[in-house]
Amino acid sequence: MPDKPDTSLSSGHTQSWLKTHGINEVECLVPDMNGVLRGKTLPVAKFLKALEDSALFLPSSAFLVAIDGRYSGSIDENFAYQDPDMRMVPDLPTLCLAPGGAPGKAYVLADAFHMDGRPWMASPRHVLRAVLDLYRQRGWRAVMAPELEFYLTALNPDPDKPLTAPVGRNGRPESVQHPYDMQALEEFEAVTRRLYDHAAVAGVPLDTLIHESGTAQLEINLLHGDPLALSDKALLFKRMARQAAQASGMHATFMAKPIAAQAGSSMHLHMSIVDEAGEPLFAGKGGDDSEMFSQFIGGLQKYIPEIMPLFAPNVNSYRRIRPGHSAPANIEWSHDNRSCGLRVPMGGRAARRVENRLPGADANPYLAMAGSLIAGYLGIEEKLTRSPEAFGNAYSVKSTLPKTMEEALDRFAACEPVKALLGEDFFQTYLRVKSVELDLFQSVVTSWERDHLLLKV
Repeated sequence: MPDKPDTSLSSGHTQSWLKTHGINEVECLVPDMNGVLRGKTLPVAKFLKALEDSALFLPSSAFLVAIDGRYSGSIDENFAYQDPDMRMVPDLPTLCLAPGGAPGKAYVLADAFHMDGRPWMASPRHVLRAVLDLYRQRGWRAVMAPELEFYLTALNPDPDKPLTAPVGRNGRPESVQHPYDMQALEEFEAVTRRLYDHAAVAGVPLDTLIHESGTAQLEINLLHGDPLALSDKALLFKRMARQAAQASGMHATFMAKPIAAQAGSSMHLHMSIVDEAGEPLFAGKGGDDSEMFSQFIGGLQKYIPEIMPLFAPNVNSYRRIRPGHSAPANIEWSHDNRSCGLRVPMGGRAARRVENRLPGADANPYLAMAGSLIAGYLGIEEKLTRSPEAFGNAYSVKSTLPKTMEEALDRFAACEPVKALLGEDFFQTYLRVKSVELDLFQSVVTSWERDHLLLKV
């Protein structure tokens, strides 16, 4: 892992780090509602000056941009027209070298604040931080680990044409599935080697890499740790994956269901809770599941169906969550059963955790982690009990999850316990952006409609 700036956050230490690494420009990054990195690129002198005088600003409409780039507007029309600035405050421990481009560039994540110093609570980083603070107030610390699936595809300049597998090192595209196949993984070694190199430069803690069940579908695991830091790393990983793929004449996509006949791509989230001393709270001294663990899973079962837009944020997301399509469509739980939405992996007391298998790779990691943790927190607060353990094929269980984005948004808007904890500012902003995106999608006539309705109805 590369040398890092001193976490004392002093501008002197930061200046020394920038000079040591020959940095001449800094990208100041603010993750938006969709996990898109927005912000500004600053010459290093301007960046250092901004640290001193706190004069780094970004229009507040950055959190109102839909995925197609259009503004979704604000409920307050006057606010929308004024589009006041937010203050960007760099989170200096996130400062890292920027791989893959010209030398002399660094990245830093930034938080958004009102001019009077209040956090801009529509910001996904603030939302997750607020959830983690709830845990700290109880003397708990959340530990998480994301697993990200993605596809490598051939270049696709025409969105009306389906995606196809890229040509591998042997000169041929994959045409059949190769789950966990090491030789198939080697076909994309140029991409994966570059990706690991980029991650080492930026300090992204990559763990294992496998070939998943789709054609040219890969999965990368990030080492477990602090949810906020890992959300930052997950977004940087997505950016680096796209860069590494482009350098080899391919695309990397984190769409939840990019190819109709192939498996979807997920972002599985492993979660555990420890106390201030680091002792696991999900299992007792004898290794049995604790009451807290049961309540946490009960909270996930109760609230995940009500807050699905945090895990399935796009219309495409719901094409992945269908029975028999390599993704759970239920909130059953079981030990080591991948047909369940909630899986308890094998392991001893220290490794006791639950895996939320419902988030798609397209989910904003800050919001997927915040949603998972707040659901579990409410389960503990409300002393909920998990359902009986599911055995066998849980794909056959009747789903209680929303089947469309429209239904998901309606249920999300009505989930008062989660709204009370995540905040009205975030809820209204997120609903605004997602409702506009849904409306934009529903105005599009698809190729399926042209194919089957044009000359038959």
